[in-house]
Amino acid sequence: MVAMVQSIQRVALGIEYDGTGFVGWQIQRSGRSVQAVLSQAVSTVANHPVTIAGSGRTDAGVHASYQVAHFDSEATRTSRQWVLGINSNLPNDIAVKWAQEVDGEFDARRSAILRRYRYLIMERDTRPVFLRHRSWWLRKKLDCGAMTAAATTLLGEQDFSAFRAASCQSHTPMRRLVSITLRRADGLLQLEFTANAFLQHMVRNLVGVLTEIGRGEAEPGWAAEVLASRDRTKGGVAAPPQGLALIGVTYPDYYDLPPPASG
Repeated sequence: MVAMVQSIQRVALGIEYDGTGFVGWQIQRSGRSVQAVLSQAVSTVANHPVTIAGSGRTDAGVHASYQVAHFDSEATRTSRQWVLGINSNLPNDIAVKWAQEVDGEFDARRSAILRRYRYLIMERDTRPVFLRHRSWWLRKKLDCGAMTAAATTLLGEQDFSAFRAASCQSHTPMRRLVSITLRRADGLLQLEFTANAFLQHMVRNLVGVLTEIGRGEAEPGWAAEVLASRDRTKGGVAAPPQGLALIGVTYPDYYDLPPPASG
């Protein structure tokens, strides 16, 4: 009698979530994590336990409009069946936008070549209501010119020890920061950061430094001084998590994954 061999399918997912009610992406000893909630939903559709791996570990309160993850399954499902089935088993603060079969070499974290985060700052006299979980509220407008001048000194392959959390588990503080852009739109100051990868709290710490410069509490050259110090204690206070969102992950073209929404 010939035994039947069940083929394994690797599936990539595009995910969005409101991070307000989560302890972050990664499964923790306690608290509700995106990874745990998503793994449970996928396992229900696959009809067997599934482990989900993501492109990056967003912190508690941080959002995502384009997180990418992958999993392996013996189940045979179409992309549409995966999307509809998983979403029907997810709470309303997380959703799968697309599912696509990929080859076994694909890894949501290791195959990624760039990641992009956006940080939103609400600049107005009165506190926001609708964007209170999506932005950092500041009463006065910041000096974007000074912030842009400071940002240029942070670009390139650098040791970002001064911008990493004390609990960061990365083996190296070296990261390649490709771009930092600032623009005002829809009543918000939007800061976007693109890099090959980010250290824990790196974007929030960068925003914290740039904001102090934008307030006029430090000169633009201070950002380079903090970077050169390689000392986290020199970098001031981290920006709060609710203004931050993962908005893009770039992979080699041959994977042909759906791109993030523009804008």
